[in-house]
Amino acid sequence: MELFDLTNINCDRYVSVIVDCIGIEDLLTYRIPEDINIQIGDILSVPLGTRHVGAIALKISDTSAIANLDTEIKSVSAVVSSGIFPRTYWEMLIRTADYYRTPVMQTVKTALPPKLLDQSHYRIKVKHENLVPPAAEPNSQLRLPKAAQMVWDFLQEHKHNPKGISRRYIQQKLGRYTSSGLKELQKLEWIDTVLELPNRPQPKYEDVVILLKAPDSEVTIRQAEILTILQHQGGECLKTQLCKIAKTSVSVIQTLANKGYVTIAKQESLRLGGKSHTVKRDRPKDLTPDQDVALQQILKAIADQTAPHFLLHGVTGSGKTEVYLQAIAPVLEAGKSALVLVPEIGLTPQLTDRFRARFGDAKVNVYHSQLSEGERFDTWRLMLTGEAQIVIGTRSAVFAPLSNLGLIVMDEEHDNSFKQDQPQPCYHARTIAEWRSQLENIPLVLGSATPSAEVIYAHQEGKSIYLELPHRIGNKDMPPIEVVDMRDEFKAGNYSILSRKLQNAIAEMLEAKQQGILFIHRRGYSTFVSCRSCGYVAECPNCDVSLSYHDPISPTAHQPKSAHLRCHYCNYTLIQPKACPECGSPYFKHFGSGTQKVEQELAKLFPNIRLIRFDSDTTRNKDQHRLLIDQFRAGEADLLVGTQMLTKGLDIPQVTLVGVVSADGLLNFSDYRAGERAAQTLLQVAGRAGRGEEDGKVIMQTYTPEHPAMQAVQTYQLEAFMQTELEMRAALRYPPMGQMVLIHLSSESDTAVEKSANELAEYLRQLENDWDILGATPATIAKVANRYRWQILLKFAPEILPDVPSLEELRMLVNSKAVRVAIDVDPLTIL
Repeated sequence: MELFDLTNINCDRYVSVIVDCIGIEDLLTYRIPEDINIQIGDILSVPLGTRHVGAIALKISDTSAIANLDTEIKSVSAVVSSGIFPRTYWEMLIRTADYYRTPVMQTVKTALPPKLLDQSHYRIKVKHENLVPPAAEPNSQLRLPKAAQMVWDFLQEHKHNPKGISRRYIQQKLGRYTSSGLKELQKLEWIDTVLELPNRPQPKYEDVVILLKAPDSEVTIRQAEILTILQHQGGECLKTQLCKIAKTSVSVIQTLANKGYVTIAKQESLRLGGKSHTVKRDRPKDLTPDQDVALQQILKAIADQTAPHFLLHGVTGSGKTEVYLQAIAPVLEAGKSALVLVPEIGLTPQLTDRFRARFGDAKVNVYHSQLSEGERFDTWRLMLTGEAQIVIGTRSAVFAPLSNLGLIVMDEEHDNSFKQDQPQPCYHARTIAEWRSQLENIPLVLGSATPSAEVIYAHQEGKSIYLELPHRIGNKDMPPIEVVDMRDEFKAGNYSILSRKLQNAIAEMLEAKQQGILFIHRRGYSTFVSCRSCGYVAECPNCDVSLSYHDPISPTAHQPKSAHLRCHYCNYTLIQPKACPECGSPYFKHFGSGTQKVEQELAKLFPNIRLIRFDSDTTRNKDQHRLLIDQFRAGEADLLVGTQMLTKGLDIPQVTLVGVVSADGLLNFSDYRAGERAAQTLLQVAGRAGRGEEDGKVIMQTYTPEHPAMQAVQTYQLEAFMQTELEMRAALRYPPMGQMVLIHLSSESDTAVEKSANELAEYLRQLENDWDILGATPATIAKVANRYRWQILLKFAPEILPDVPSLEELRMLVNSKAVRVAIDVDPLTIL
């Protein structure tokens, strides 16, 4: 979409906008008021029908695009935010919308902070002169229709509310009578409709105490102490902070202000997350020869202002982060910014601390979904200033509006968390980062110890430069991996979920006062609960899955104090029944093992062991990731027991033992990527061991030690394994050689979604494009949150993607309010 600016300040000016309204994809024209200055890319508030909606300015001219001169052209109401979309940034959003087959406005809303484009609603007020209209008088001959009378009576109850009543609230109370009743009252001119703009994030202001003159004989000893403390703070301090430091009250500070020794002023306080934790400054470390070779190539690309894509393939503990830090330093010195993408919020604090220690708080900001709306809003505005800075964030940070970007780094590029599943667009941050690198002509560094198939293939095709860090810092050996066949354990009479070797290794670790990590691929206590008498399995009433058992080891607001069953898809919770609902038997069997079950087993085997559980149940609250890791690093626990969050970038030198309780949950997954994903996860978790002075060891338990992925992991031969994987995918036209699109359909009606899915699949077959169509079929998990799910999988060569129907076209083809449709380009999972 090309942008034009033909502004002429001597004439009426018009702006063409795209509005935030489902179903309207065409540009709409509005008049620009004389007192409003609009630039291309500004976010606006414009009238649309009886409400105001968000819009984005795309084209400004001195002539209207509307041919009919009698057409009334409405005016722009306000500029909500300015300077957000530089030209290359807008081009990136357009490319994202086109590639992922999603409406432009929906893509834009994904890129923006929450509420910046929210639609307004309108409120209904009784007209002042009609507070008691004729119809309300006892002797009046005017009789209202039933709907209008009901609405009128309801409004009378709230007639003294100066803001009026929202239409949404009236609709909730009166239902189907609302629309016709309001229409009748508007015709009689008894009510007013008042537009109300949405509550958008606002800047935060705090009182700052500023020193005007030094203490003298006119102040008390206590007041002099407070003024001296203020002097030591540089003559300026937040009022709340000064009260805390000086151990004084607001009234004492106000007294000093009244005497003219200080003044209290309002100052904007930026809400920037991730900086509550104190860090010590550090200096650049000496590099290994391999690190230096990699760094020099990246620095040359930065200096030449070219846009190569680097694959930094470094084994775990090889010092990839130090390469990132030293590559970013000259970027900041040149007055430019750097963007660092990480897969998980849990990894953000540790990496942020490394960057803060090197560059200071003022240069480092974080951006992810666990920040408050205010923090995200303020961080976003700070990015727009153009100041040199480092932004560290999860996948949504790839849309950070850094106008002077000099380098993009993507750590753990192989991780699935970089792919958005919902809502649309289902983008992959790596793909967007590649486009952004090209558009802004800057280098992109993709770092990983276990590169993805897509990045390996891109290197083989000559699309990236390979940089290798084959050795750990200090030339330490990789920890040996021992695979335990759990079938042999069972034959030997060991029925515990922990093998004898793992139990012995934990005992030795405790005796040596060292620390370890235990990896389990699922949270909770067990996979499902079954009655031993009749075979009944507790299932979620809303989803086509069994309920997982959770034991109240450490109750929280999200975890009841009694044993319960929970659905991990819709969060439906049921207190554990004392007897089987089918046969009344009190005997239940808990199948499978999650983090809670392992935690209990460890407590039984080692009564004095200190444990920290690290999964999504224990890290729901803000900053909980940092708190648990800091506790473990401080030696407050012997074992860290957790799920895949443990595999991502944790660098704790005192960890000498890593145990994998069951590798089979990763291996036996109905997905063509299962082998790649299992090998990557197992090698990543193995890499947490032996990073310090002591040697590490890894023990992996499995029932299928002969699996190719297990063999590759045990011998650290990932490259040969991935080459075999790529050959298999080429033969089957799977990604990365081929391309796939997954179309999801869901409905509360099983017949409606089945009918729509089959009709859509038949339509796609009639198009006779060069693609394979698999389906329509029920999804692997056929029901989630009371919605039945079907899907259609398209498989084709990459050049066919533009022929795939867009989301809007799919909605029109389905043409049913009862059926939702979604599209996932390059899906990573097919469930």
